[in-house]
Amino acid sequence: MIPAKLILQTGEVFEGKSPDWVKGINFGEIVFNTGMVGYTEVLTDPSYKGQIVCFTYPMIGNYGVEAQSHWESDRIHAAGIIVSELAPFYARSQGEQSLQDWCKKYNTPIIADIDTRALTKVLRQHGVVAGAIVVGDQMPTSYPDISALDLVKEVTIDSPVSIGKGHRKIIAVDCGMKANIWRYLCAYSQLTIKRVPYDYDYTGEDYDGVFISNGPGDPKRCQITADILQKAMQKHPQKPIFGICLGAQIMGMAIGAKTYKLKFGHRAQNHPCLLEGTNRSYLTSQNHGFAVDEKTMPDQWQVWFRNLNDQTVQGIKHESLPYSAVQFHPEAGPGPVDTVWLFDRFVDQIAKKSEAVCNISS
Repeated sequence: MIPAKLILQTGEVFEGKSPDWVKGINFGEIVFNTGMVGYTEVLTDPSYKGQIVCFTYPMIGNYGVEAQSHWESDRIHAAGIIVSELAPFYARSQGEQSLQDWCKKYNTPIIADIDTRALTKVLRQHGVVAGAIVVGDQMPTSYPDISALDLVKEVTIDSPVSIGKGHRKIIAVDCGMKANIWRYLCAYSQLTIKRVPYDYDYTGEDYDGVFISNGPGDPKRCQITADILQKAMQKHPQKPIFGICLGAQIMGMAIGAKTYKLKFGHRAQNHPCLLEGTNRSYLTSQNHGFAVDEKTMPDQWQVWFRNLNDQTVQGIKHESLPYSAVQFHPEAGPGPVDTVWLFDRFVDQIAKKSEAVCNISS
């Protein structure tokens, strides 16, 4: 380990240490995650593209890195890692390599020995900011605007792929889809799933439902995705649509609502969300920096879930049509699976709408 610095665009400097393979200036948007476990899933989540993740849990790396079959994609997407203590070795039977060796493979910079509590307080005060992990004497003179980058284009699928032999077909729009979402969708034998890029126009095809995935960056970079979704709503108003995370923001844009950037976002596995109109609260896994502004939602649309920590919108739905989306992650990875029933709900909606169409036709 060699001396290194974490330098924020707002001027704060934190001194720490990095492995000797970390070189130069490594930029990213500094965000914090308060989860106790799940660093493998977090770092491979495409939604963290362009971000340097500060893990607030004191020790990271103590259980190593498991097989790729448990990752959220096929590589690390985070731009860097900030930890208080980097475990010198790991102890877990499923571990196949150390966190440090894994990060070295993907050239993902690490800085350790950072007071992550103090850093998190800075981020809660300023909001998330651009920053850099720096090794050596060179200092950053400017910082890239992460929100201006077209990050979804970098993590979407290259071309459409289909899987399954079910009698119901859904379009799954990939804006940087987590692997665990894909695993859950593929588990339904009644479905045939066509996974398409974020800018793919599926509105002229035959399908029974649409799913919109999570993804990185500012939702305004996905205006084309929202336009296609709006077109689908107008052309096939009875076909169910379900979105997760960025998918919720894209649905909001498609109905004419506005999105805004949260001060420091929600990144953890313990956010309580209220199912509106009930006394039922669910524990949820979250990773997002933007939200739908409920004041701009049109008539016939309502808040479905609400974050009990800050009252932000965590889900929206249409009062009569089968359109809905949640800001949190029902598939977890990592986190609780208290809301995994939302996948069943979506598939049941597809079955009911398809049966209704068959009855009308007959």
